[in-house]
Amino acid sequence: MKINELKSEGLNKAYKVVMPKEDFAKEIDTKLAQIAKKAKIQGFRAGHAPLSMIKKKYQNEVMGEALDDAVRNGSNRVLVEKKLRPANQPSIKILAFGEDKDLEFEMNVEVLPEIKLGDFSKIVLDKQTAEVPAEEVDKAVGYLANARKETVKTDGKKAAKGDVVVIDFVGSVDGVEFNGGKGSDYPLELGSGSFISGFEDQLIGAEAGAKIDVKTKFPDNYHAKDLAGKDAVFAVTVKEVREPKKVEINDELAKSLGAESIEKLKETLASRIKADYDNASRLKLKRQLLDILDKEYKFDVPASLVDAEYKAIVNQYESAKKTGQLDAEEKGKKEDELLKEYKDIAVRRVKLGLLLSEVGQNAKISIKPEDINAAIMNEAKRYPGQEQMVLDYYLKNKQAVEALKAPIFEEKIIDHIISLAKLNEKVVSVEELYAFDEDKKASKKTTKKSA
Repeated sequence: MKINELKSEGLNKAYKVVMPKEDFAKEIDTKLAQIAKKAKIQGFRAGHAPLSMIKKKYQNEVMGEALDDAVRNGSNRVLVEKKLRPANQPSIKILAFGEDKDLEFEMNVEVLPEIKLGDFSKIVLDKQTAEVPAEEVDKAVGYLANARKETVKTDGKKAAKGDVVVIDFVGSVDGVEFNGGKGSDYPLELGSGSFISGFEDQLIGAEAGAKIDVKTKFPDNYHAKDLAGKDAVFAVTVKEVREPKKVEINDELAKSLGAESIEKLKETLASRIKADYDNASRLKLKRQLLDILDKEYKFDVPASLVDAEYKAIVNQYESAKKTGQLDAEEKGKKEDELLKEYKDIAVRRVKLGLLLSEVGQNAKISIKPEDINAAIMNEAKRYPGQEQMVLDYYLKNKQAVEALKAPIFEEKIIDHIISLAKLNEKVVSVEELYAFDEDKKASKKTTKKSA
């Protein structure tokens, strides 16, 4: 088999591969001989038919299989001999093929770039941390207490903000009821913002027994397209006015929440808040590192990988556009301007993905079973009370487990680089810790990478 280089332009390579007709004929003969050992042809015992009959019956089928094998083996040989790392599946073009002809094909392939890693110990990172203010813990306790509050029925009281009104309601547009616009004995907390804007305000001051026509308008981006932007009237009957009963913040409350005492509850909450702060600190540190790596490393990136990433981002943008979920910044820009930004984001992601992968291979970083188990446990902790359901989901879903591996691998690589870099730790306010200045779209338009 002969290999000739046809083109080498950046990451794009092209080769012509020639397999002499004699070698290709041997491949066909080998396959025919294998078939002949088991083939059943009328008039002959299995495996005893003449080779000429075997060839006549199976020649075309075997030739196709031999062609596939020859092209696959030839392509792999090019990759090995030329020490190429393909960015994607090589494309093949058959140039010559047939009986008494050399097999000739052209192979085009885009390869991964060569990346020379620098000295990570020279990287300087600023790590921000924050202490948990006592008022934040008190606020969290208050939130839990508020979630446990009970309401008591009142007699003759006018509903005020914070009260709960028990209502029946029927909604209509242009005098016609619409689906999902009816409810009975619905407990609505006034001021909660759980209903359409303006709805709750019109019930403030109402008493039990009152019948009120609440007039409002659905938002332009309302999820039900047939209602979006339309005026509506809700015929509301106020059945009860209930006011909240103050919940005492004491050991009894703490025990109802599974803690030994109010002090133990505060310690648990402080620990959870600190974990949130640590996650924010880690996120800022990671993005700072990625920005530095993006600036310091310059190399070509495979166009095919960029195109795939760009397509994924654009698809997400198109989906958000159709459902009216674009943010204010996106709405304020022309589409061609946004698409250019998304292309830049795609290039950055592919570049950093390749760089981190190179670091991982160089440092021999691997994913261990305990890494996956820890990731699954962290996922379970995000759903208090449903931990077992989450664990069962991963136990039964191998694809979900596989999906965890890429982010685990990336985080281990990030940890490795940070461990080599110099860290300047600084205690900052909570407001400063959560002040993110980087391009929001780069973090918002996520697919496989967070880079």
